[in-house]
Amino acid sequence: MNYQHKILPLKAQAEIRNTWLKKRLDTIIPEVMHRENLDMWLVIAREYNEDPVIMTLLPEPAMSARRRTILVFHRAGDGTYQRFTVSRYGIPGFYESVWEPETGEGQYDCLRRVITELDPQRIGINVSSTFAFGDGLSHQEYLNLADALGEDIVGRLVSAERMCVGWLERRLPEEMTVYPAIVEIGHAIIAEAFSTRVITPGITTTQDVVWWMRQTMQDMGLRAWFQPTVELQAHGESFMPLQDKDSMRKVILPGDLLHCDMGFYYLGLATDQQQHAYILKPGETDAPVGLKAALAQANHLQDIVMQNMVVGKTGNQVLSDSLEQANQEGIEKPCIYCHPLGYHGHAAGPTIGLWDQQQGVPGSGDYPLFDDTAYSIELNIITPVSEWDGQEVRIALEEDALLVDGKMRWLHGRLERYHVL
Repeated sequence: MNYQHKILPLKAQAEIRNTWLKKRLDTIIPEVMHRENLDMWLVIAREYNEDPVIMTLLPEPAMSARRRTILVFHRAGDGTYQRFTVSRYGIPGFYESVWEPETGEGQYDCLRRVITELDPQRIGINVSSTFAFGDGLSHQEYLNLADALGEDIVGRLVSAERMCVGWLERRLPEEMTVYPAIVEIGHAIIAEAFSTRVITPGITTTQDVVWWMRQTMQDMGLRAWFQPTVELQAHGESFMPLQDKDSMRKVILPGDLLHCDMGFYYLGLATDQQQHAYILKPGETDAPVGLKAALAQANHLQDIVMQNMVVGKTGNQVLSDSLEQANQEGIEKPCIYCHPLGYHGHAAGPTIGLWDQQQGVPGSGDYPLFDDTAYSIELNIITPVSEWDGQEVRIALEEDALLVDGKMRWLHGRLERYHVL
């Protein structure tokens, strides 16, 4: 694998991300504010206690809020749009600074003055009982804000949870153009991990492969957003995904079916992928027919979910419709737990099932699908395999996709044949 040349130097990465940020601030913010009927949106955070949204609003090379960072987005009645910062340190080129501490005016006094002058009627703040992404305003900062604004203006405060989600989930055309190449890197890492260059049956353990993946991402300058996993299933050995991992065999042997789960961040965007490999036994040239049929069944479940992901449907509707269709078409024990993908791995947007909530997810599952958004299509099926004497096998797949112009498409294909070694 030689994908290191695809990873840009940090300076070039920062320039690209800042170019994207400027366009996002100019286009996505006004659109979502209009959609959610907000006249103003406040994002307030203190250093090292960052709101989950604020770092996506700050340009590179910012690594935290500074002291207290206050961002103000305003949409006037005539549709014009402005953005400010009420902060000790300016953010030139991205936000107009409206606070001069040297005059003796306090930070929240300045914010109150700006709000009084602009007179917005619906002011969004980041408080939410549904989305963590929309609940970043700390309790103390809310008390500070309420005290500064007074009872009259406090009465205009509303939840900005859908503003936060709308900002985070929307992808620019430029981001969607680059995203497939990022996902391709993930596929290349998995292909290398599931090869004889990494695995020697009888010697290599599943944890060896896990740490090879993690080290490879680190060496390439990619940041893993969770610890990768590698698990095995084998004829005659029971497999329960939630069983004590310490009790499971770790040395990889011929005849094993391997499964991995890995994801990383690059250019501010996340990947999330699960694939399988088969370790040939002596005399075999391919995986058993029953295992290949199980993979085909899981691929069919992917197709069903993708067909049901329609703009305007809620996550719960997609889940219900997909499970109903899967059952009608004879898919055995389908389980669907897809999630949005973007600035975060488990990102902002509609939840399409959880592995332990197949009847729907109240709240986040009631959020609708919008165009120009990315998703991780994550699911599994459990089916008996004749070559394993009817033993059940779990095929768990996860691949990344976009919803663009009302249609779902894979970002960089999917696994339709096992990695075989």
